[in-house]
Amino acid sequence: MNIPSLVACCSLSAVLLMGGVALSQEPAPCHEAASHNETVVRQAFEKWEAGGSVFEILSPEVTWTIHGSGPYAATYVGIDRFLTQAAAPLVDRLAGPITPVVHHVWAVDDRVIVRFDGSATTLSGAPYRNQFVWILTMEDGVVRSAEAFLDLVAYQEVIDGNEPAR
Repeated sequence: MNIPSLVACCSLSAVLLMGGVALSQEPAPCHEAASHNETVVRQAFEKWEAGGSVFEILSPEVTWTIHGSGPYAATYVGIDRFLTQAAAPLVDRLAGPITPVVHHVWAVDDRVIVRFDGSATTLSGAPYRNQFVWILTMEDGVVRSAEAFLDLVAYQEVIDGNEPAR
């Protein structure tokens, strides 16, 4: 058997083995879930960009992990613990909310990954700029767990250089 015949034979075999799978028009359930999760997260970020809170999609029992080193790199269990122990120390030292600029959103199964920049002005008038990657695990339209990657040095500089407003 020559090479062109072998290629044709293998191609025909692959088509026959796949049967109707390649022709199916029904979306896979995991694709539907990923699409729904991506929509939920995109809408939450759009709301945040307009001045709302992205954290409204967090489960009350969320597990939020900030990766890295420093006093705020930790795993926070529960939305109240995360907001008071991780978010408030930064937010209380800002003159206004962080403005996100989303660069990419990827969704696979129950995971949504968001790459975005955030900026704000500190109470001392200095700029705060950071880059973020959040990996969100979704369940029933809410975030059950999250992993956050960011520049914790920039985060810590805001905390060290500004007294909290509250």
